[in-house]
Amino acid sequence: MVIQELLAYVASRLGARRRLLVALSGGLDSTILLYALAQLKTNGGLPDLALRAIHIHHGLSRYADEWSQHCHRLCYEWNVPVQTIKVQLSTQHKGIEAAAREARYEAMSHQLQLGETLVTAQHLDDQCETFLLALKRGSGPAGLSAMAEVMPFHQGELLRPLLAISRRQLETCAQEVGLSWIEDDSNQDDRFDRNFLRLRVLPEMSARWPHFAESVARSAALCGEQERLLDELLADLLLSLVNADNAISIDELKPISDEKRYALLRRWIASFGAMMPAREQLQRLWHEVALSREDAEPQLLLGQWQARRFRQRLYLLPLFSSLKEMILPWDSSTSLRLPEGLGELNLGEKGIRVRAPRAEEQVTIRFIAQGKESIVGRQHSRPIKKLWQELNIPPWARERTPMLYFNEQLIAALGVFVTKEGECVENEPMWCIHWDK
Repeated sequence: MVIQELLAYVASRLGARRRLLVALSGGLDSTILLYALAQLKTNGGLPDLALRAIHIHHGLSRYADEWSQHCHRLCYEWNVPVQTIKVQLSTQHKGIEAAAREARYEAMSHQLQLGETLVTAQHLDDQCETFLLALKRGSGPAGLSAMAEVMPFHQGELLRPLLAISRRQLETCAQEVGLSWIEDDSNQDDRFDRNFLRLRVLPEMSARWPHFAESVARSAALCGEQERLLDELLADLLLSLVNADNAISIDELKPISDEKRYALLRRWIASFGAMMPAREQLQRLWHEVALSREDAEPQLLLGQWQARRFRQRLYLLPLFSSLKEMILPWDSSTSLRLPEGLGELNLGEKGIRVRAPRAEEQVTIRFIAQGKESIVGRQHSRPIKKLWQELNIPPWARERTPMLYFNEQLIAALGVFVTKEGECVENEPMWCIHWDK
C-alpha cells in the first residue's frame, strides 16, 4: 500500500464525519493516522474537516514527557490543535494494561465534544491480538468479535478506520513520507500478554500462515454478525424484563433456559457500558445473587460495578465509597454540594417541608440513621431498618440518602420521610429543602 491508497481508504471510512478527535500516542499507528487526516484536510479534498488531537500522559515511562513534546511538535507542524491530559492509574481490581486503557478512554470521553467522533489507530494486527486474548480468556462470540470499526462512545462515536490495514502496510506508508515516531520501550516487555503474542506467537503463526491475521479478522467479523443478530432477536424481550431503573426481573428470568438467560444478562450488563463478564461470573451472578436466600443482601463485584438484588430484581451499580462517617455542616444561606456526585441541597419554594431549626440547633447532613423513629403519617415509632423496607428503599440507597439533623436529632431523610421532630407546626418558621440530584 502506498500513501495515496491509504489516504483514499481513510477518507472512505470517514463517511460524513467531519469533526474528529484523534487519539495520538506518538507511535507509528496514531502518527500515520493523524498525518493522513491532516493531509486529507489540507490537500485531500476535505477542507471542512475539523481536526483535534489528544495525547494521554500515563506517567509510566521515564520518557513520558518527551513523548508528549514529540506529539506537540508533530501537531504544530501539521497545524492540528493538541492537548495533553495526565491520568493516574488505579490497579486495585485490574492489571496495569487494563488500568491504563480504562484511564485513557475515561480521559478522552471527558474531552470529546458534542458532535465529535473519537478516532483511534488500532489496525489489523491489533485486531488479531485482541481476538487471541479473548480466546485465551475463554470468551464467547461477544468477546471474539474483538473490536468494531464503529461503535457508540459516550455521547458520540468511536471510529477505528485502520482495522483492515496491517502494521507492515502502515510502516511502509510512514517510511514513504519520511515520518518519525515513538518506539515505546515497554512494547518489548513480553511479561504483558499482548506483547507476548506480538513478539513470540504471531510472528511464528504468520510465517507458517501468511494470511493468518486476515483470517482471524474474518472470524471476528462473523462473531460480530452473530452477536448483532442476537441483539436484534432479544431486544424486545430484554426491554420487557427491565423497569424504569434498568433493573431486570429475576422471576421472569427463572423459566428461561440457561443459554437464553445468560445471553439476556450479558446484554443487560452491556447496556451499562460495563466490561463483559466471564461465564463463571454470570453463573455466580445468577446463583449467588439472584437466587440467594430471601433475607440476604447479596452483591457481586464485576470490575468497577456491583450487582445487587432488591425485591426480586437485579441492579447493576457503580462502586460506592462509604459515607457513614461523613458529617457535613450546613449553612442554610448557601447551597450544599453533596459528595460522590449526589447533587446539592437548596432552600427554596419546592421540596420536602420541615420546621426551621431553632437558634441553638446546629444543622448537619449525614448518611446514616439508627434506632427507632416516629415519622409523619405513621402513628407508632418503628426501627429505621423497618421503615426503609416498608418505604421500598434499596439497601444501597439508604446509605446515600442525605439525612437532615438538628443537633443529634434526625429531622428528615430527604425525599423519603420527615420525623415527628421535624414536622411543620402552624405559625412557626418552615424550611422547604430541594434535593437537586
